[in-house]
Amino acid sequence: MSLLTGAYVPGRSVVHRAPAGLKLAVLAVACTALVFARSLVLVGVATMVVVGAYALAGMGVRAAWGQLRPLRWLVVVLVVVQVLIADVPTAVALTARLVLAVALAALVTLTTRTTELMAALERALSPLRRFGVEPARVSLLMSLALRSVPVVAGIAGRIREARWARGRERSVRAFAVPLVVGVLRHADAMGEALQARGLDD
Repeated sequence: MSLLTGAYVPGRSVVHRAPAGLKLAVLAVACTALVFARSLVLVGVATMVVVGAYALAGMGVRAAWGQLRPLRWLVVVLVVVQVLIADVPTAVALTARLVLAVALAALVTLTTRTTELMAALERALSPLRRFGVEPARVSLLMSLALRSVPVVAGIAGRIREARWARGRERSVRAFAVPLVVGVLRHADAMGEALQARGLDD
């Protein structure tokens, strides 16, 4: 997959055909609503809505898992920490809200081309031009950041699996060093891709 093409999956669903700006607005509202969904009942309702959105977009379990898989270790850590400092319901609700927010963001990238997302962000940021902000560069930065999150999470997941296979799961150094190297390699490859497109100024 190209560094600048995103995770778009072609389709003709209602979600695919919806304007990128509308999807970003709905995503912002939904993520804000998730902040206030503190009970398990509300989290359950939110889960059904997200599942329904994936079904409406024609995205199966495989596509959803492909986006959420890099988060599996973070989810485990969050649940354990929250159980230790709070209780099980709080741990489940907090972790589920994070996963749902990521799932919604992933659905936007799965059903929207990166170029469309960048154009929508650029239009939304255009009022800031009077303050010296360059909407095109900011939209590119936000798009790359969105794409880099699952990439870095995936690198961390692969390193953790390799550590377990080698019996070094408790070594912080065995995790931190490969992670930094992997992230730097990704950043270097992304820089080369941007330079090849004349965006290195």
